[in-house]
Amino acid sequence: MAIPTQTELRQWVENYIALWNAGDKEAWLENWRKVAPGDVFMLDPVGTPEKRGGEQCWSDSWDLFNKAVRFKIADGALFFNGNEVAWLLENHITHDGETTVGLSIETYRFEEDGSVVIRTYYKVPARGDDELGQMFQEYLPE
Repeated sequence: MAIPTQTELRQWVENYIALWNAGDKEAWLENWRKVAPGDVFMLDPVGTPEKRGGEQCWSDSWDLFNKAVRFKIADGALFFNGNEVAWLLENHITHDGETTVGLSIETYRFEEDGSVVIRTYYKVPARGDDELGQMFQEYLPE
């Protein structure tokens, strides 16, 4: 498999945001498979144990976070450099009846073998009894 073209990566980005926000899990997963049919490696966030495979990196994340989080790429903060994509993502998180915005820096490196390496950077919410704290207790067990 060849590295996705910039046109393919731009379409992937557009669909990534639109399909997540629309709640269309199957289409969102298919969008991923088009550009990364191989192995998936994810440090989410960097400094935590690596997640591996589409099930753990994509499907499990969807199941845990999609109901509470909507995405928007910050204006002017989407970058394409060769086989890599980076963005500053606004994570609009609704928990306990209130919406807050958390920022994340995310990078995606697409390889010739169809694999993708995902690296994210964000402030991890405190683990606690509130809705968001419980999500991160599950996502990043100590």
